[in-house]
Amino acid sequence: MTMLHKLIATLAALVLLAGCSSSQPGGDAGSQKLVVAATAVPHAEILKQVKPILAKEGVDLEIKVFADYVQPNVQVLEKAVDANYFQTKPYLDAFNRERGTNLTIVTGVHIEPFGAYSRKLKSIDQLPDGATVTIPNDPSNNSRALLLLAKHGIITLKDPGNELSTLKDITANPKQLKFRELEAAMLPRTLDEVDLALINTNYALAAGLNPTKDALLIEGKDSPYVNYLVARPDNKDDPRIQKLAKALTSPEIKAFIEQKYQGAVLPAF
Repeated sequence: MTMLHKLIATLAALVLLAGCSSSQPGGDAGSQKLVVAATAVPHAEILKQVKPILAKEGVDLEIKVFADYVQPNVQVLEKAVDANYFQTKPYLDAFNRERGTNLTIVTGVHIEPFGAYSRKLKSIDQLPDGATVTIPNDPSNNSRALLLLAKHGIITLKDPGNELSTLKDITANPKQLKFRELEAAMLPRTLDEVDLALINTNYALAAGLNPTKDALLIEGKDSPYVNYLVARPDNKDDPRIQKLAKALTSPEIKAFIEQKYQGAVLPAF
């Protein structure tokens, strides 16, 4: 073999090796790096507990934390990350419907009972006429807030079972509540300004609120709003993602959720 042939063979081997060791999100099936988008609490905290479990399976889990509910899905669609863990099925369905996308559920992990909070009131019975109430502005959590208020007789909805109810579906508002719709992440910041704020548990926890103690109203254990691990149709069966799904629903993670969050977050498996 001539020196030129040896050089070509060496370069070919290096290219092949680089291809086999690719660790980019959405890369080939041989890649052992897995990048997952999540909101900080409790999703990223739970993923941190999963990281050593996956390491034993040969998977290097990288967690990218986001403060909003839009970018984690966009990042998966753009293949900047492999999967995400932050959302409920109603939210995912609304996102897919509005954007014409087809992100898909891999497995359900936990439930975060949605709650109503106040720094001005000690009981929901003290809610005054004309009170200002802040609720999430995304479709699924917007309706989730309204359904919680309706369940406790504070408002009446056209269809109490409609998971996509809006303010237009309120048929009775005896206290003449004034609703303000804001991004979910902003809601804890409104507590000093409004009478009542309907807040997702992950943002409540991040703001130092204890849902089981501080919420004036809270969903029960029968809440249908499970938080899911989500991926794309083309990679949902990737062995790395399936290993993550198995780890997220393992006895170790169930015990962690129960001990860490004391009922504020509940295992859904």
